[in-house]
Amino acid sequence: MENSMGGKVVLITGGTSGIGKATASALASMGAEVVVTGRNPERGERAVEEIRRDSGCNVSLMLADLTVQSEVRRLAEEFQERHDRLDVLVNNAGVVQSTRTETPDGIETTLATNHLAPFLLTNLLLDLLKKSAPARIITVSSEAQRWGKVDPSDLQSERKYRGMPVYGMTKLANVMFTLDLAERLKGTGVTATCMHPGAVNTSFGANNKGLGTLLFRAFKPFMRSPEQGADTVIYLASSPDVEGMTGKYLSDRKTIVASGQAYDEDLRKRLWEASEELTGLRVAA
Repeated sequence: MENSMGGKVVLITGGTSGIGKATASALASMGAEVVVTGRNPERGERAVEEIRRDSGCNVSLMLADLTVQSEVRRLAEEFQERHDRLDVLVNNAGVVQSTRTETPDGIETTLATNHLAPFLLTNLLLDLLKKSAPARIITVSSEAQRWGKVDPSDLQSERKYRGMPVYGMTKLANVMFTLDLAERLKGTGVTATCMHPGAVNTSFGANNKGLGTLLFRAFKPFMRSPEQGADTVIYLASSPDVEGMTGKYLSDRKTIVASGQAYDEDLRKRLWEASEELTGLRVAA
């Protein structure tokens, strides 16, 4: 296992805590050069020190608030200035919110963070990923995708906002994005997969109120550790067994079937176009 990722460059969003941090530690231990993103400089540096201590390896921090599109663009630009390759991109950062808020761009925060940030960042880094092929894109989704419904006419949940269904909708959007991406990347040597980490005991959603959060806290002692939650991400990022695997949704290293909406090609096309519009991104089809 040691050095199986030697020479590879990995970017992990939200890599300063929870699943992202556990993934960073594991991949750095395998010899990868790991870059993690975080919002808070103090917490970020502390996390990077801990990862270095655990893995004794090459880990660095890039600061970006992924709710803000100009910061996502800056992150992509700075990453490409510092690195001439990207072998693995892990879209891990996410939020769940009990009340509706908007980002500085005027976009509903859960959608902006969980779907539009990975959509924009991945598209901005595609050329570098293709240049580095074989390369892998892994997006952390969730079985909460089964509670979500994607409605392209109300992606920002302006008509009705309920925390968990909106979170579920963004996690379903992650799966739909992955399936579309896999189609678009055929023949490039770049693969796209997504996964469900299981119920993981992290600080995720700790700032929320409501019944769901109380239940979440009650079940915390029975939840997986961040290391257990990160297992499938690490597998998808590093294992030779999944070389060439693309357009799949996994849980516990096994391919599973997502919610029915994920396989509606017309709906996926509408989501992609709406996402391009909301991010100001125009991608040549």
